[in-house]
Amino acid sequence: MLATQSEVITHHDLIERLEGARQRSDDLFGVVKPDSLYERPIAERHRIIFYVGHLEAFDWNLFHERVLGLKSFHPEFDRLFAFGIDPVGGGLPTDQPADWPSFTAVRDYVREIRVVLDEKLAHALLDPSFPANDGFSLTTLLNVAIEHRLMHAETLAYMLHQLPLDRKLQQQVRKRVPEEESLSAIAPPVIQRSVEIPDGTVTLGLPRRSESFGWDNEYEAHTVNVPPFAMDEYKVTNGQYLDFINAGGYETRAFWSDCDNKSSNDNDNKNDEDWNWKSRQGISHPAFWKREGADWLYRTMFDDVPLPLDWPVYVSQAEAKAYAKWVGKSLPTEAEWQRAAYATPQGDERAYPWGNEAPAHSFGNFDFAGWSAVPVNVLPEGQSAFGVHGMLGNGWEWTSTQFAPFPGFEPFPFYRGYSADFFDGKHFVMKGGSARTAACMLRRTFRNWFQAHYQFVYTGFRCVSR
Repeated sequence: MLATQSEVITHHDLIERLEGARQRSDDLFGVVKPDSLYERPIAERHRIIFYVGHLEAFDWNLFHERVLGLKSFHPEFDRLFAFGIDPVGGGLPTDQPADWPSFTAVRDYVREIRVVLDEKLAHALLDPSFPANDGFSLTTLLNVAIEHRLMHAETLAYMLHQLPLDRKLQQQVRKRVPEEESLSAIAPPVIQRSVEIPDGTVTLGLPRRSESFGWDNEYEAHTVNVPPFAMDEYKVTNGQYLDFINAGGYETRAFWSDCDNKSSNDNDNKNDEDWNWKSRQGISHPAFWKREGADWLYRTMFDDVPLPLDWPVYVSQAEAKAYAKWVGKSLPTEAEWQRAAYATPQGDERAYPWGNEAPAHSFGNFDFAGWSAVPVNVLPEGQSAFGVHGMLGNGWEWTSTQFAPFPGFEPFPFYRGYSADFFDGKHFVMKGGSARTAACMLRRTFRNWFQAHYQFVYTGFRCVSR
């Protein structure tokens, strides 16, 4: 049975998207000097060489036996590169460079997988009767492979952000938003104000029978009532956060505790987890900042520059909460963030904050537009119906909501641990997207998550009052 013309077009698009995602990850590995592929830029993560093999191992393990009926040609590598590490997940990795195979061996493994999968998948996609896996179509599995790789393209970017500058090869990348320097020059001063969001409802999640792709944690769609609140018009900037630091924010225990009236010696109290983490690690500023004498510098991908005061600050959730407490506010819940971004005063909901038009770079700093953030107030076309700016792109945003299943959650049988392993009360939902987030993951229902003490993601925040 031959595929219809529309099915062939869809399949061709998926193959092109997979190839485009591969190019994204290949370009990132090209940033690293060859003698630095065994470095570990972030202590909680694997060495870079792991990710060279992991992306292909994931695709191979997803497709080769259950879907395509292929035998493994390197089962040892299939296992070695199968799973990453949950940051701050209980002890730092202790492996040494010598514990990993040579780059040549990993590169050959990657090449062989691509050749075999490309041939078999091209044949399978032309046959609509090709068997589904665990009730999921081959189209769904390809979307899983594509988005998994694009997620890692962002993970690799923030990892390489922390790699010493002399270990990287600067790339000339075409930017699809104006140069950061130009935007900073023309940007008006950031005047932060609160935007009133009236009470109403918001839809969280994706309908089970939706034709759109979604990860298991995005299901099931349900409606939530949201009381009125006020939200910052813009993300909190580096300049605002510098005020917090200068006011002694990192030295004031009350901002880092969930309990105001307790003994200062009660270091084991759960309410002191953020303070204990900060103190134990000696953390006194955001991970993207660097002190040089009396001045603050900002680490971009390829250079240290004077701290851009109008860019969004990127911090851990613990740091975001401390700032919010300092200003007498709090972080938004997932439902509040969702309502401010997608709901309208008329009571309906949009596909994106700006409306139903597909993502374009006039709406936000996303989809690999550049390596860095831009001023928080320079892309007004992307504002929501309520007038909240920059909710998609330019940095993910922390919420106060623990990452947990929606009603009706069912894990993907072919990837049971993708979400369920992190429903542990320690991970928190992030919404929005960064400059390195692919357009396909800017959908309304996409949920990101990390632990509260992880500093390295391109994640900022804004505050709410109720």
